[in-house]
Amino acid sequence: MNGTMSVFEVPSWAVAYGEDRFGLFADLEVMGVVQRMRWIPPGTFVQGSPKHEAGHQPWEEKARIVHLTRGFWLGDTPVTQAHLEAVTGSNPSRFKSDDRPVDRARYTVAMEFLQGLRALFPNSRWRLPNEAEWEYACRAGTTSATYVGDIVIEGNCNAPRLDEIAWYSGNAGLNFELGDRGHDLSKWSARDHDDEQWGGTHPVKQLAPNAWGLYDMLGNVWETCEDRCGQMPAEYAPNSVTDPRPAADGEWHVVRGGSWFSLAAAVRAAYRDYDGFPSEVDDELGFRIAEG
Repeated sequence: MNGTMSVFEVPSWAVAYGEDRFGLFADLEVMGVVQRMRWIPPGTFVQGSPKHEAGHQPWEEKARIVHLTRGFWLGDTPVTQAHLEAVTGSNPSRFKSDDRPVDRARYTVAMEFLQGLRALFPNSRWRLPNEAEWEYACRAGTTSATYVGDIVIEGNCNAPRLDEIAWYSGNAGLNFELGDRGHDLSKWSARDHDDEQWGGTHPVKQLAPNAWGLYDMLGNVWETCEDRCGQMPAEYAPNSVTDPRPAADGEWHVVRGGSWFSLAAAVRAAYRDYDGFPSEVDDELGFRIAEG
């Protein structure tokens, strides 16, 4: 500890807190399951991507400057199955194992979990991040396609630089050991590792984190944000914005980060999609929690 923590009020839910090479942290514990929360400091970033970025999509255009004047806590991983079961007593996931992220987690699953946390910690403000907060945290001060740099897409499922940070369609079959074989990845052409056929989610924290100590921000499972949208997220308004509130219109919710089944182009900080997945493929959908 170097004294930085003293300028913050220690959260009432924290069973441990401190500072390490990534920054400030506080640990949330429920029935012996610990979720490390990372302090995301206030700051400014450019939301969206330039046209020359590999994988760029039209709905990422009109990039805007976003000013976040308040910091917040964010889980260092997506919510795991062990954590969900500790709070709600249920687990809808297909790829069952305690240390894997929750999958098949539609918005109602996330809301049940958050309501459970609020009941356990009455003075807390557990919520989902909005998509501006999510992208800011994912980038962790970087401006490239991913937090380890730009990617070269050599095939739909082949962007070798992703291997160090993300489980996606190019590598999700590597060391996949569950009895449920998941989806057949062989139908994807030009895969990163074409000797692996079946894949699914992987345990959290196996790959490198970003500079703020956040793991699996890209790949593994899509992460639901608080923002609503229609059939696709709306284009950004081109001007700068301060502390944007979550978009409230639309039937669906914005999801970020890509999943174990995503093409390489979707596994980028700027990529946006929505949660209107058919039931047979929503084993790609999870969430990460914020507080404050």
